[in-house]
Amino acid sequence: MLKRKRAEKTAEGTGSPAPSEPPEVLLTSRGDLSTRPVLNISRGPSFIPIAESETFFKTDNVGINRHGFRYSPAGINPKNCYLPCRTIESNPCSYRISWEDRSSYIYVSKDGLKLLGSKGFRSARGNAPIREGKWYMEVKILRGGGEHSSEDSRRDGSHVRLGFGRREAPLNGPVGLDGYSYGYRDKTGEKVTLSRPRPYGREYHSGDVIGMYISLPPKRQPDPKDPNDPARLKRERIAIDLKGQEMFESLEYPQSKEMIALMDYSGKPTETTSLPSSSNKTVTGKLPERTPANAKKVKDTGPTLRPLPTLPESRIAFFVNGECQGIAFQDLYDYLQLRATASSRRAKGKRAREGVKEHRENPFDDGTLGYYPFISLFNNASVELNPGPDFAFPPPPDIDAFLNDPSSPNVAKVEGAERTWRPTCERYEEFMKEQWELDVVDEEEAKVEATRIAEQEKIEAEKRKQKEKKKQQAEARKRAKLQAAGSKEPSESLVNSPLKHGTSYPPESRPASPALSHTHYSDVQGMQSGYNSETGDAEMDNEERGSSVFEPPPSDGHAPTGHSWIPSVDYKDPPGVEES
Repeated sequence: MLKRKRAEKTAEGTGSPAPSEPPEVLLTSRGDLSTRPVLNISRGPSFIPIAESETFFKTDNVGINRHGFRYSPAGINPKNCYLPCRTIESNPCSYRISWEDRSSYIYVSKDGLKLLGSKGFRSARGNAPIREGKWYMEVKILRGGGEHSSEDSRRDGSHVRLGFGRREAPLNGPVGLDGYSYGYRDKTGEKVTLSRPRPYGREYHSGDVIGMYISLPPKRQPDPKDPNDPARLKRERIAIDLKGQEMFESLEYPQSKEMIALMDYSGKPTETTSLPSSSNKTVTGKLPERTPANAKKVKDTGPTLRPLPTLPESRIAFFVNGECQGIAFQDLYDYLQLRATASSRRAKGKRAREGVKEHRENPFDDGTLGYYPFISLFNNASVELNPGPDFAFPPPPDIDAFLNDPSSPNVAKVEGAERTWRPTCERYEEFMKEQWELDVVDEEEAKVEATRIAEQEKIEAEKRKQKEKKKQQAEARKRAKLQAAGSKEPSESLVNSPLKHGTSYPPESRPASPALSHTHYSDVQGMQSGYNSETGDAEMDNEERGSSVFEPPPSDGHAPTGHSWIPSVDYKDPPGVEES
């Protein structure tokens, strides 16, 4: 199996885990899984007792969503499947707090319904999102409203915030911290989102039961003609081995700059000169300007912020011991991702071509987007969830009608009236069916992709085969050509040049020897003058007293060993002179 290295932390939060965490292993092929059992229920989690309580535990052998990564249980697929893993459940198979989708400082009971805080505000989400419809659940406050436990000496005591939040809402902060979540405070009874409390209802304390109601319109169907529609269903996840347990890992959806911009209280451009914070001393005079007088206005050249769509007729309401507190929030922000800009799509496409990436940001809906029940605990606060179907304080059959006209007595109590809302416990089974349907779609897409890759490999193999065949044919033609050229050459042996260290040539192609001969010596003496060895002697006899007699070189064309051949001169007496 191949160990997987994480990408370094980026602006989207895809950071590395702590160095102390064990390495994870990427499940890459069926060969890696041959010895693993095929499970329908996850092995994890393992429960580790804590000193503070016998009811609450830490969990192990399960991935905790953090560092921009998200985890969910995975199981080995049966043989003959194209994908190595599929979605499975973890015990207990019912609606509860997610083992993976919570802060590690939130302790849980074994049934996943009771929670205990420890340090500051920490949060947890339910194990199934609400994507459409009307849903209701209850949360009992075991410790909250500022109450101190016997072992807790902290001044602020224990506090609870309840509400609904999206996947992008941080777990190491309270519900209502940003625009991704909506909360209800125990201390003041205020509602809060974007960290801005507003008057709402009554405060609540230990022993109170809080009813949580959410109503969302039918989810929008994707446009089949729009390949970039954020409503499209598409997963981006990989199967890994985490402490002996198969898990799916995916990138968490990043917070958009448009949602982050909602947190700007001043409403001023961010490109301004920064000044130190003012002191805490009371100032009686006029406060100085926060912007220097000589500061230049900076033109905002950044990208235009995209509009933030909302869900029409959506609403959230809370009940305290059966008493409705009214509508807390309505027209909630849409939980789908904002449409990716053309420039960002081009940039991501370029990065994808530069190399294989293990994780990719998903601009589409992976089937887990929605609003989750969001529980936030401060210090040693503790709560117990009741997703139904039986409630301590059942709400009216038609909660929306009651919210629209709470003064009407006929709305609150109608015998035999059809219930328009559903208990949250029913959402779990529905959600798992949705996930398994997506598994079927993923398997079919993997089959199509495997077929395409096989065809591509077949084409590439055929191209390599044809290329090798052409190469062999070219080499054969070259060898045949060389053999044909060799058969036409004369069989005589090469003749050496008369020069020392000369080049050997075949007789018919050998150029005239550069060694001096009768002709060549004549040429040396009378080159370009018409002089040659046949006419030169006669002319010299007529003009000179003596004549030169040239002795030819030895018949083998070489001078005697150790000597250079030099023509000898025989001087004859002039006519009429006799030898004495």
